[in-house]
Amino acid sequence: MAYIGRGTDKLSNIEKLDTITFDGSSSYTLQKNSVNFTPNSANSLQVSIDGVVQAGNFTVSGSTIDFGVAIPATSTNDFIFHYGTGLITTPADGTVTTAKLADSSVSLAKLTATGTKDATTFLRGDNTFATVTDTNGLVKLANVTTTDATVTNIEFDSTYINSTYDNYKIFGTIKPSTDGTDFRSRVSVSGVFQTGATYYGFGLVDDSGGGTNDNDAGNWDLHQAVGNASGEGASFEMSLFNMNSTENGTLMSINNNWRNTSGFHGLRMGGGCVNSADVHDGIRFYFSSGNFASGSSITLYGVQK
Repeated sequence: MAYIGRGTDKLSNIEKLDTITFDGSSSYTLQKNSVNFTPNSANSLQVSIDGVVQAGNFTVSGSTIDFGVAIPATSTNDFIFHYGTGLITTPADGTVTTAKLADSSVSLAKLTATGTKDATTFLRGDNTFATVTDTNGLVKLANVTTTDATVTNIEFDSTYINSTYDNYKIFGTIKPSTDGTDFRSRVSVSGVFQTGATYYGFGLVDDSGGGTNDNDAGNWDLHQAVGNASGEGASFEMSLFNMNSTENGTLMSINNNWRNTSGFHGLRMGGGCVNSADVHDGIRFYFSSGNFASGSSITLYGVQK
């Protein structure tokens, strides 16, 4: 009849521990492969000293064995056998090596900031966590959503716009607190938003194909005469390029649409640049007068390099 059960090579579960170097003490630390070892009990151990097998004449506390009497330094520990698997203990810092980790044992859930499996979270090289918002390599950096009509500027500074990314995407849905105002933006140099710089732009407006030039001395004009009545407001998708490059210069492209005070729908597809060879480390959005109405929201994304 065939044998059914554990493999015959696994029947004994005998573990050979490191031998002890006696120094005249009565108690010593049990180790296996130089790592502290905690046995099931004293009765699971068999110790040979100077060729005499010891069993049942010592005690164990954690990984410490105590013989009750001093063991001379001239004595030799021939072997220590442990019968069983021992107790699971917490490994010391720095003792778990890559070889000890089974393949596929570290899951994405263990790499997220919350410990919850999330296919949109990844660990960056600087040991911080970021969220991948889609498969195109966009990383959500920040969002501002107004809860009242007291916010004059929505801006993202060098905390988010820095050397980590060269290009950015910005999505917004906004409404002014003051009816019929223009929506604008500026970029900053070393934290100072540029009011005197020349912002060049060109856009195809509405569905008629008409073109408009915008060579404003202090900002980009993004929407004109945005309404704030029910059903009015504006939305946009902006791309910023070469924010960290003085060689290529900062470029902007935008797709936007809005409803103005007369309920007229406007659509603009265009772009622009800043007439300066500077590194730009921030962007500000604002209206020509008044504040953002409650519920306005702008979200900034970095484009992975």
